[in-house]
Amino acid sequence: MSTATTAAPRTAAGRPRRRRVRVRPGGVLATVSVLFLAVVWLLPLVWAVLTSLKPEGETTAVPVRWLPLEPTLEAYRAVIARGDLQQWLLNSTVISTGVTVLTLVVCVLAAYAFSKVPFPGSSWLFALFIAGILVPAQVLIIPLFDEMTVLGLVDTYWGIALPQVVAPVMVFILKRFFDAIPRDYEEAARIDGAGHLRILWNVVLPMSLPILAAVGIFTFVHAWNNFLWPFVATTDPALMTVPVGLGTVQGAYGIQYAQNMAAAVLGALPLIAVFLLFQRQVVRGVTDAGLK
Repeated sequence: MSTATTAAPRTAAGRPRRRRVRVRPGGVLATVSVLFLAVVWLLPLVWAVLTSLKPEGETTAVPVRWLPLEPTLEAYRAVIARGDLQQWLLNSTVISTGVTVLTLVVCVLAAYAFSKVPFPGSSWLFALFIAGILVPAQVLIIPLFDEMTVLGLVDTYWGIALPQVVAPVMVFILKRFFDAIPRDYEEAARIDGAGHLRILWNVVLPMSLPILAAVGIFTFVHAWNNFLWPFVATTDPALMTVPVGLGTVQGAYGIQYAQNMAAAVLGALPLIAVFLLFQRQVVRGVTDAGLK
């Protein structure tokens, strides 16, 4: 049995012709727009890094200069010597990791139940659950604080982490992904006598690693950058996270732009490292979930 193959067009000398790339106005406009947005996004980061390398007196000099005249690491040395940034980083790491793990557990179980376990009223309950996306987090500050006070969890890691665990949007994303998994795998597992937890652990989760990585990274970043609730739930300086600590330093030590920028840069390094390590998983998870 023979198969027909189509030869690539060749020149008179026998070399394959190069395909001409058509430049479309829409593609050029999209590329220019993306580059412009990337530059706009990078400008504050570049400004923060350059300001952190300036002497404190140079940060308020007029006219304003982008590049430091006398670059120095004195701001970084002062921030590290003060010792509070290390504690803030530890607190943020513990809280963000705890929030990420608990959110994945809760959201995976909820999404699997809505996707794979039929029960009466599931559609109405899912719609009510997703409606929570429309509720601003600021509206829940007072009732959540009263609840944490009654439970005695104010000024504790648990009091900071638990109110951040519920994430309806993550349940929605995971349910969409679970819905796309063919039911043939579940039926084959049921024939072997597997229950729901076994199917979830051995069938669904191994096929959902990209989206789980994406959800985990997004949750970690959100928990790390969250300012309002950790600010409300903590009065002990030893439990402050990086955003809360940076806000209090500005009021306690006066306006020290170089040190504030140095602390902000150091506080952002863990997030940058996490994203660079899991960038491929995040992009693949977003692509697989059909999100743009």
